[in-house]
Amino acid sequence: MPRVPDRRVVGVDVARCLALLGMMATHILPGVVDGHVPVTHQVAAGRAAALFAVLAGVSLVLIAGTRRPLRGRPWWAMLAGTTARAALLAVVGLLLGGLDAGIAVILVYYAVLFVVAVPFMALPTRMLAVVTGGWVLLAPALSQLLRSALPLTSYAVPSFASFHDPVALLRDLVLTGYYPVLTWVPYLLVGLLIGRTDLTSGRTAGLLATVGGTAVALSWLVSDSLLARPQVRADLTRTFTGAGWEGDLATTLAHGLYGVTPTGSPWWLAVRAPHTGTAFDLLMTAGSAAVVLAGCLVLGRLAPRTCAVVFGAGAMTFTLYTLHVVLRTHGLWDGHDLPTYLEQSLLVLAIGAAFRWGGHRGPLEVVAGALSSAARRPVLSGRVGRR
Repeated sequence: MPRVPDRRVVGVDVARCLALLGMMATHILPGVVDGHVPVTHQVAAGRAAALFAVLAGVSLVLIAGTRRPLRGRPWWAMLAGTTARAALLAVVGLLLGGLDAGIAVILVYYAVLFVVAVPFMALPTRMLAVVTGGWVLLAPALSQLLRSALPLTSYAVPSFASFHDPVALLRDLVLTGYYPVLTWVPYLLVGLLIGRTDLTSGRTAGLLATVGGTAVALSWLVSDSLLARPQVRADLTRTFTGAGWEGDLATTLAHGLYGVTPTGSPWWLAVRAPHTGTAFDLLMTAGSAAVVLAGCLVLGRLAPRTCAVVFGAGAMTFTLYTLHVVLRTHGLWDGHDLPTYLEQSLLVLAIGAAFRWGGHRGPLEVVAGALSSAARRPVLSGRVGRR
């Protein structure tokens, strides 16, 4: 039998695996074919990356080892450990950003989001829920207001070369990039809220499915209702700027944008398109993440050992995501077709299954864990600040 650590929540690993496969699909499979957006892209675009981010928040709670708000020395230890882990994420992300892979690498943004999320771990759950709701509603409008006075995003993937213009790098990370922190923080806050529930309970899965499904339906119905008027759609078409236009508004919105919306009309805040960072996009994708996680938690409870191995890639997504980006470098394994996707998916699944069967962690996960433990240990022991 496979050596599966009991402390892992298998359903969370299953969800991480699906997020990885979904992000790979958006990188490999074409987003528009003959003027139409394939179903695979409509399902994965935005949702896979959002699931990845929501699970980051869940992971922070699991790493903390408690569902209660953190205070005092445990909070400082969490901050130290998370900062060390984030530093490794950022370095690897910057290295990957220098490759010619044609991928908007998420790791540098992910690193910043990890650190930003830690202060919220001190909040009581009710206050955290209020902050999350307020952030979802207010951050998109604030983003559009601030970006209206700024240059368009550079569409540059963060790399070490980005430090030649640190102001632009900071602006892209926080406000104008592919995964801007201002509008991506809610995903981690949702993850923190989910992590504070009993993930081993069937009631939790039912609650996630109900709340997530409601958020998806609400976003879908209200956004489509607001955009149904011809004058609104004409205003969106007229004010479109930047990259991502796919020939007409319907195809463009189905395909999604590149992290932010144009700022020429307030009606852009009403769209639910992937990677737009609007309240409707956040509700749609975070809700989808909750529904997917609910199903994965149920599956993980029904067949924990089988799922642990079959979806073992979910326990080493840092390593396998990095491998995927390297393989996509121009001239290596860079095809944009279904066979390429299936072959690369089988590769990551096979590696994940082999590592999980043997009870091993991914190489980058081992390094990240060691750095985090080394940073946390002095804080927990009270040696920080002593002479």
